Amino acid sequence: MFGRSLLTASALIVFSASADAQFLSKPIAGATRTEDVIYGRKNGVALTMDVFEPKAKPNGAGVIICVSAEFRSGKEMLNQIAALTAPQFLDRGYVVFMVTHGSQPVFTVPDIVEQVHRAVRFIKANAKKFNVDPDRLGIAGASSGGQLCLMMGCAGTTGDSKSSDPIEKQSSKVAAVACIFPLSDFLEFDKDNLPPQWERFRALLDVHEFSPMTNRLERVTPARRTQYARACSPLYCVKKDAAPTFIVHGDADKLIPVRQSRELTAEFKKCGATCEYLEVKGMGHSAIEAAPYLPKLADWFDKQLLKK
Repeated sequence: MFGRSLLTASALIVFSASADAQFLSKPIAGATRTEDVIYGRKNGVALTMDVFEPKAKPNGAGVIICVSAEFRSGKEMLNQIAALTAPQFLDRGYVVFMVTHGSQPVFTVPDIVEQVHRAVRFIKANAKKFNVDPDRLGIAGASSGGQLCLMMGCAGTTGDSKSSDPIEKQSSKVAAVACIFPLSDFLEFDKDNLPPQWERFRALLDVHEFSPMTNRLERVTPARRTQYARACSPLYCVKKDAAPTFIVHGDADKLIPVRQSRELTAEFKKCGATCEYLEVKGMGHSAIEAAPYLPKLADWFDKQLLKK
């Protein structure tokens, strides 16, 4: 969701040194933490999440947080994001699942999306263990994490009843989505000539597929790459049964154009799906600016997941 980076070199999410210290100095009280829960493996790499369960007044619902910045993820980032975000939901009784994924450039966006599908399925398969209702799961993220949670809300899939893996039998559909300045249209980055601030997105669509002709992985054709870009874009995945979604985006965002969220919101309305959109005047693409809106994400989950 929120990650640490420099505004000039890696501006997906920004933390100042003082802000890092402020957030990391506050322990996450009132919760039981289970670390490094393995939800899957990919190419010999363990995919993990940390689970935080509230000690007081659990409400039976869960919030999945996509730990992601520039489609990179990891434990240090998880700790930073947890310190900032987890208390917002734990204080209201939610079980919080902080999900990490494989990072680019080793993994492409199609790989990472599939990993998050797996994480949702894993949580549902183990819902009783984590004291959470599998039908009351929300998912949240910002920037690249926003794209991932939107994909679960717009393109969550049913489970494979014939699979020998009990996790794969579960659906990856969620009950609600809340995100901040999400990336929602990869076709904007599916170009040979990209602006400098978007060059770091190029590896995300550098997909290779196995070729029986050469017996090795080969880079896909431009046309095939465009197919992947569209398939991983929430804008082109919205349908009537998409999960109720809340989006926050600033009109001063210089990385992910606010136009993307405007177009996505319009697509939700066109499909007859539930979407609320908050556009913040003067807000750019930084965690410092986004943090005040975290309670609104929690309010959205209260509205969608705690219905009487």
